[in-house]
Amino acid sequence: MTTLKKSLPRIFRFSQSPSLSIVLLVIGLLITVIFVAIAIFAPVMQSWGWLQNPLESLSNPRLQPPSGEHWFGTTSEGYDVFSRTVFGSQAALQVVLMATVLSLIVGVPLGMVSGYLGGRVDQVLLFLMDAIYTLPRLLLSMTLAFVVGRGVFNAAIAVSIPYIAKYYRVVRNHTASVKNEVFIEAAQAMGASTGRVLWRYLFLNVIQNVPVLFTLNAADAILTLSGLGFLGLGLPEDTPEWGRSLKDALSDLQLDLNPVTGEEGTFWWTTLFPGLALTLMVVGLSLLGEGLSELIDPRSRKENQ
Repeated sequence: MTTLKKSLPRIFRFSQSPSLSIVLLVIGLLITVIFVAIAIFAPVMQSWGWLQNPLESLSNPRLQPPSGEHWFGTTSEGYDVFSRTVFGSQAALQVVLMATVLSLIVGVPLGMVSGYLGGRVDQVLLFLMDAIYTLPRLLLSMTLAFVVGRGVFNAAIAVSIPYIAKYYRVVRNHTASVKNEVFIEAAQAMGASTGRVLWRYLFLNVIQNVPVLFTLNAADAILTLSGLGFLGLGLPEDTPEWGRSLKDALSDLQLDLNPVTGEEGTFWWTTLFPGLALTLMVVGLSLLGEGLSELIDPRSRKENQ
């Protein structure tokens, strides 16, 4: 039975004896796919009449609790919480995907060049990246947001800079250890150029942990973007965004009665649903990253064999 199990492809061995890494991976992937689908099809749902215009407020009652007409209720300004929460996922995915890709494009090549060349180039880059890495991410992104201004691409730049150092450190350390392997020395002896060695022989060997770092950084970037939105930075004011929704909801929490109807009560829905969406998406990406981390780690892989 043991021999048969070892002869099966690894994917079938996982399915026969599911480990914690598979459970985390499946749950995280499911949550992430749901949010991606919601973000992609949000305009379609609006065109079908399933969603209101997230910028429409004048025609809606203010601070109406969840109902059949407004599933997540309305805000004190009359915005539909459900539509703004759905379109908030679209803004989050756009900015976070652009930010993580930008940090990946910059951090990975710098890490490979620094780890392979060493010397003065490595010292300068290591000093710069360590300086970026030691700064609080939200503070650095907030400062950059002041400089570059508001907008989707500008917010992506402000969010991406702190994560370049993460990719750099991981790739640089891996490159420094791999460059002394026999196959690298053989390529150098055969006259391969630096660019060819980096791309042909080093690249696939040093990016093994990048997918894990990508998902974990994406989860952290969503929190950073929400922090910028809560502070009134990053995206324009008319763009639905979870951090901005939470900031606007603070005034609703301080109200003791509805300014329109005069009814007393707590207006919990304006805070709950954007905060819940933010939490679920961060948890989904974090679980996806943890699952990938355990699968890629050799010790976890050995346990599943």
